[in-house]
Amino acid sequence: MNLRQANLAKIHIAKKALGMDDDIYRALLARVAGVTSAKDLGPRQVSAVLAEFQRLGWQPTSNPRAGRARPKLARSRQAVMSKVEALLAEAGRPWSYADSMAERMFRIARVEWLDDNQLTRLMQALIIDAGRHGRPTR
Repeated sequence: MNLRQANLAKIHIAKKALGMDDDIYRALLARVAGVTSAKDLGPRQVSAVLAEFQRLGWQPTSNPRAGRARPKLARSRQAVMSKVEALLAEAGRPWSYADSMAERMFRIARVEWLDDNQLTRLMQALIIDAGRHGRPTR
């Protein structure tokens, strides 16, 4: 999904969350952006419409399971990172979980910023966690 589609989706989610009927929604678009359809919005107009929805009481929420992209690392560290990724997937946890573990264990905000020793220790902690919860570790 590209940025334009994501922003249009946010607009329609906000419309539904606020319980707007079509006439009120189109009046809001005309008042804020001068258009009658969200497909005609430019980037600045999208921001203005989303700001208006927030002013009206809509609170955007993020999906905590959506997570972030897989960290980019050197080839020498890919094997350990693949194991970390597999352990997270098996547990149904996002990358942000590994980031928070890195923060707690080493006071480093992101997994990709760990050195080799720290990354190995984080992987071992995930293996221990998997063993405690009866998940496979291979």
